[in-house]
Amino acid sequence: MDFVSATISFVSNPPTGFMNEPIHVAVVRTVKSGCEAEFQQALREFFQTSFAHGGVLGATMIVPPPGSDSREFGILRTFADEKERDDFYKSPAFEAWRKRVTPLTEGEPVYRQLHGLEAWFRSPAPPPRWKMAVATYFGVLPVVILLSLTLGPAISSWHFLFNHIVFNLCVVALLTWIVMPLITRALDSWLQPKQKG
Repeated sequence: MDFVSATISFVSNPPTGFMNEPIHVAVVRTVKSGCEAEFQQALREFFQTSFAHGGVLGATMIVPPPGSDSREFGILRTFADEKERDDFYKSPAFEAWRKRVTPLTEGEPVYRQLHGLEAWFRSPAPPPRWKMAVATYFGVLPVVILLSLTLGPAISSWHFLFNHIVFNLCVVALLTWIVMPLITRALDSWLQPKQKG
């Protein structure tokens, strides 16, 4: 399964609390030959309107590499929680989208929920676990060093429990919304080597 980087991405307002557990869903659809441009345009329009559903936090399209014979398109969606995910896929808007693109696609879409490290690497076909671990290490190390030199001294007098709660919340927040997106973008060619053909 060959994919290149996302061609279009939309992000709604991020969760207001770090304790939320966003749900990441990867969908793969095979588009009929000659219908690729129409499918992409329909998906762009649906991305725009789908944020009317408040639980949708983000959406990304991943297209086949230039020159590839593949007609598989990836759709990555992030929801606030499982209920919002289920409500979205039962909504009239999604049903209208499904009916619109059925003539443009072959077979049924393949859905896959991303878990753990896979959610950071947001791809229908995540890289090998050892590569995800290496990339995560490169993200965690500078964040921990930076916070130890800056935030650490400022909260060193706090109670042990509160100190670690705040410190680790900051680590997770920086990794999720700033560092890991940069790391995965910088290491994209290594994490997901592009195959020819």
